[in-house]
Amino acid sequence: MNKDYCRCTYQGCQRHGNCRECIRYHRDDKEFPACFFSEEGEKTFDRSWENLKKNYRYE
Repeated sequence: MNKDYCRCTYQGCQRHGNCRECIRYHRDDKEFPACFFSEEGEKTFDRSWENLKKNYRYE
């Protein structure tokens, strides 16, 4: 478990700190987990490829 390092701020996330489960969950929805995003990007809760590209283009 990586709860101390998990960047996800979604309240009540059942996968918080469990990287394997988090990646599997988001992969199945064609999304990226919070740890791929900056702190500001993570707060959008938009885990799409388009948002990931946008997140790093403007930093």
